[in-house]
Amino acid sequence: MVEVNVEHASGAPPASVAAAAAAAAAGVTGGVVFNPSDQLHDIQFCTKGTFMLHTSNSVYYKFTAEAIILAFQHYIVMLGTAVMITTLTVPLMGGDHGDNARVIQTLVFMSGINTFLQTLVGSRLPTVMGGSFAFMIPVVSIIHDFSLRSFTSEHQRFLHTIRAIQGSLIVTSFLNIILGYSRAWGTYTRHFSPVVIIPVVCVVGLGLFERGFPQVGKCVEIGLPTLIVLVGVQQHLKHVHPRAYPVLDKFALLFCVVLVWSFAALLTVSGAYNKAPAKTKQHCRVDRSYLVSSAPWIRFPYPFQWGPPIFNAGHVFGMIGAALVSNVESSGAFYAASRLSGATPPPANVLSRSIGLQGVNMLLDGIFGSPVGSTVSVENVGLLGLTKVGSRRVVQISTAFMVFFSIFGKFGALFASIPLPIFAAIYCVLFGFVAAVGVSYMQFTNNNSMRNLYIIGLSMFLAISIPQYFNEFYASAGHSPVKTGAGWFDDILNSVFTSSPTVALIVGTLLDNTLEAVSSVRDRGLSWWLPFQREKGDVRNEEFYRFPVNFHDFIPARYLY
Repeated sequence: MVEVNVEHASGAPPASVAAAAAAAAAGVTGGVVFNPSDQLHDIQFCTKGTFMLHTSNSVYYKFTAEAIILAFQHYIVMLGTAVMITTLTVPLMGGDHGDNARVIQTLVFMSGINTFLQTLVGSRLPTVMGGSFAFMIPVVSIIHDFSLRSFTSEHQRFLHTIRAIQGSLIVTSFLNIILGYSRAWGTYTRHFSPVVIIPVVCVVGLGLFERGFPQVGKCVEIGLPTLIVLVGVQQHLKHVHPRAYPVLDKFALLFCVVLVWSFAALLTVSGAYNKAPAKTKQHCRVDRSYLVSSAPWIRFPYPFQWGPPIFNAGHVFGMIGAALVSNVESSGAFYAASRLSGATPPPANVLSRSIGLQGVNMLLDGIFGSPVGSTVSVENVGLLGLTKVGSRRVVQISTAFMVFFSIFGKFGALFASIPLPIFAAIYCVLFGFVAAVGVSYMQFTNNNSMRNLYIIGLSMFLAISIPQYFNEFYASAGHSPVKTGAGWFDDILNSVFTSSPTVALIVGTLLDNTLEAVSSVRDRGLSWWLPFQREKGDVRNEEFYRFPVNFHDFIPARYLY
């Protein structure tokens, strides 16, 4: 057996690697050793202008047809979460189909604005900002609060509820702004190591398993073919002909969605679901959401469109836990996106400004009337790996689709009517890809260290087990395990412990910094990790994360690199 002791990429090769090379030269066969690599193979990525990394596999995507189609795929992928969130929340608020369509328009519109800002002056990584399920617990609490009050109509209850959500998002956003731009979040991330990042990134993907096959199973005749076709086309058919390889490798997801969506429409118009149960119709029919018929042709989301925000201290405090959870989930997604776009791990100051800007995004969400705050869309991070294109330009082009189709509602509603099991099948692949990226960080640690295995294993297991306990308790008892009588305090704890990445980060950071932390510096992979965490610790940090040139005259120097 060959032992691999990982050193910094720029240092001398490990002794085990040298021994393996000597053994191979002597004609002695043995195990194959793969050297650690800062960048994944076959990833095509770009950064604009002087920020382009000059390697043989880098591609600079301009406004070409290929870039536009890739951007449209990002738009399609992010739609699923937007539709899921509004489908769950708007009916509980008392909203009708028209309200649901308008809320989807607002959520997608804000995703476009927030994504463009994040790629321009935030993380600078090719990440899409979408609605976050982390806000569901405080949002449901606000909905329950207003459901106990009397209103003249259900529409009035909807308006009061979403205005209360607006007020909570606006006030809570300043927490993220302070944490980010004061660099407090970056100071906290300096306690990370690859041993912590492995379980966090893994459960950023795996922790979303409930949005995968459990949703596929709600309409197997549509969801399962989507999964089979996507894997078959993207991984097998692309090898049939050399010309088919680049097309199917990048656009298989779009072909798959169009094919199965057409099949679902055929089943709908042929009457296959006429006598099916109501739940089957809801998940399988393409016309069940009534989005196309209820969406306006043209509507521009504007500030305070639902009315003036309602501020309530209890609602605001309850939203704090969700804001912290969204920070953790975004940070984990940023680490995954950096690997899938060929960038170095984001330095502490980059994570700080990203979280600060996420607070600004949340402020805009509240002003424009979004039902939840923003976080990094994990499914779009997975799409970077599926297409092997980690291009910032492509993601920025996708924001044009988000804004355009949110304004011209009928067209956007057409795509939003794609049955959710199709999205769920796609998520099975994309979330799995993100989880696997977390595993790829293991190459930078000592995999034979029992200490590392203990921390990674316990962090990952508790990150899956604790949220599952909270969810099962809620399903059986009708309330979460934490029930102190102070609703806002309950919401904070329940939001934290139902988030897999947050649990993994808490457990991993605590154990990694208290269990033989000093004597295990090499085993933790810090010799590889630390240079990337300093602003100028690695020359590539500035290439990837510096602001556009024109911003240098307006932004303090401490935020530039």
